[in-house]
Amino acid sequence: MSIRYVDSHTEGEPTRVMWEGVPGLSSSSVSESVRQLKEHHDDLRTALIQEPRGYSAMVAALLGPPVSPDALAQVVFCNNAGYLGMCVHGTIGLAVTLRHLGRIEPGLHRLDTPVGTVSFELHQDHRVTVQNVPSYRFQTRVAVDTKDHGAFVGDIAWGGNWFYLVQDYASPIHPSRIPEMTALTKDILASLEAQSIFGKDEAKIDHVELFGKPSSDQFDSRNYVLCPGGEYDRSPCGTGTSAKLACLFADGALKQGEVWNQESILGTSFRGWVESTGDHVIPFVQGRAWITAEGTLVQTPDDPFRHGVTF
Repeated sequence: MSIRYVDSHTEGEPTRVMWEGVPGLSSSSVSESVRQLKEHHDDLRTALIQEPRGYSAMVAALLGPPVSPDALAQVVFCNNAGYLGMCVHGTIGLAVTLRHLGRIEPGLHRLDTPVGTVSFELHQDHRVTVQNVPSYRFQTRVAVDTKDHGAFVGDIAWGGNWFYLVQDYASPIHPSRIPEMTALTKDILASLEAQSIFGKDEAKIDHVELFGKPSSDQFDSRNYVLCPGGEYDRSPCGTGTSAKLACLFADGALKQGEVWNQESILGTSFRGWVESTGDHVIPFVQGRAWITAEGTLVQTPDDPFRHGVTF
């Protein structure tokens, strides 16, 4: 079996796009596509993402027929742990990839995702603006006692995935401290589950986001984001930025149309702003992506790791 792909990175975070021959995708429901992939074709996800063809930080975008009449396509995002609700950095990478393949031109386009329809505007350069799903803060100042790192207080918010957001993290957010921040956020994530702290309708919180001082005054804050599967987001995290914008708006710290510059652990950034719809906000997140590779992944029947290395 051969799998054609294009790789990109969005402000440092990788996206691998597969646009042909994705099995099990339904033209009636993206949720049904996710179910089919989980139950019958999960070896495709592991082959794309796990070693020896991928690595644990990789996010894949699986493209299929649209569900909505005005959508360009449906997309299912997945990583080393499973399937994601929404992925903004992946949408930016997908947009640049589709232009690279000659399938779209600059302008406004729509995508069907497992959590709803989103739109993106592809600009003339490497820049893309994503209009994300409606986002909101679910609970504020929720305390959690961790096993090894003491107590923390954070907000629970939805930005296409569920987040626990720790504001004003006291220690420096710097690449040299990635091992310490990874251990801390994994402890927070495990403690949230152990103490039955969930999102709406007991949805599992699967991202933890730390916010601290930016590296310069051109940014508003710097973040570190733990993703499902234990990897950190190299970009500022688009769904995490959406959740952050929702919290800022709820606190009266961000007005409609006011731009928030979110810096990543690598020093790259997303520009974000919101429109209010009452109880929710519509986040807009803008970032850049670049093509890094394209080719064909090969699976042979006698290869013991044709479906990836899994534990």
